[in-house]
Amino acid sequence: MSDNHYHQILTDLAEPAKDLRSQIPEVWRGFAEMHRAALADGTVSAAMKEMVAVAIAVARECDGCIASHTRGAVRKGATPEQMAEVLGVTVLMLGGPGTVYGPRAWESFMEFHRAQHPSPAS
Repeated sequence: MSDNHYHQILTDLAEPAKDLRSQIPEVWRGFAEMHRAALADGTVSAAMKEMVAVAIAVARECDGCIASHTRGAVRKGATPEQMAEVLGVTVLMLGGPGTVYGPRAWESFMEFHRAQHPSPAS
């Protein structure tokens, strides 16, 4: 898979989402408000909430959701070690499908993580 596959998924969804948003602005505004509220820092960190969203995205087999929430987890400071542990629980709870979509989520997380934390040139 390309080094920017999950970035591309989000890019590919941007225009159709913008078009749909223009057709249903109140619905989209309500969803965006709920999104901000649900993923805000609270007793549970925003990073952990994003990782929970990744686990649900894996369960729902939604590549767009995986891309969006792995990007969010990276932006909120989730570490690869934390994401791996959350994906381990996801595999436990899902069984076989978790062994397919869990690695997709891992690949997506690492793609966004490498983009935000490039390794120094050797």
